[in-house]
Order: sequence, then structure tokens, then C-alpha cells
Amino acid sequence: MDSLNQAVEIVSRFLAASMAPDPVKAASFMAPDVKIVFTGGREMPDTQAITVFNGARYNWVKKALGDFDWMDRDDHTVVYSNGTLYGEWPDGRSFSGNRYLDRFEVRDGKITRMDVWNDSAEWLLAPEIARP
Repeated sequence: MDSLNQAVEIVSRFLAASMAPDPVKAASFMAPDVKIVFTGGREMPDTQAITVFNGARYNWVKKALGDFDWMDRDDHTVVYSNGTLYGEWPDGRSFSGNRYLDRFEVRDGKITRMDVWNDSAEWLLAPEIARP
């Protein structure tokens, strides 16, 4: 398997573990000094913090994975994952079609950076724009 496909496989396995949620397994795909930044510039120290954050924002949430795009850089591979989120808000309303885009940097078989963007904040502020 070439390094590009290996990077996509690492990201895919990370995403599966994080949706389980299994923060311990998810962490096994990340470098010890990983930098994780969520929407709004929220820095997360580790995968456990991601699970706690998502637990406060949603009753539950999953990703309907879309495409993976990747490119080789000098010392790492950049992997983009896009698709939609679906789940349930804390008030019990279900949602789907919530766009997301995640950007990962993979070096030496580990995720060293993760950036996350999605429509959740906009949908919480203005529920009328959310797709049914």
C-alpha cells in the first residue's frame, strides 16, 4: 500500500473509532503531540476531549462519510474527509445533512494535526436553516 492510501486508511480507522466512540482506540492513530482544532478555534488536547465536547453538544452524532481527498507534502500527507453529520441534539430533535470537512496531517503513520469544520453552530443559532 502506498503512503497516500495508507494515510487515508489511518484517517478512516480514526474516524470509525471516534464515532464508536472509542477515544482510546482513536488516540492510537494520533501522535502524542497531535494538534486538534475544532470549529470556532477550540483546541482539544486529546481524543477524550473530543468525546466530552461532542457529548455536551449532541445526544449522539455520527458521520456519513463522503469523499477523501489527499495530497503529498514535503514530510507528510494531507487528507481531507467530507460528508455530513447526523444525530440528535440535546433537546431530542434529530438532524441530518449537517455538512462537515475535516483536514488531517499524517506523518510517519500517525495523525499529527486535525482541523474540524461543520454546520452545527449555525444550525444551533438558526434552526430554521437546518435541513429536515
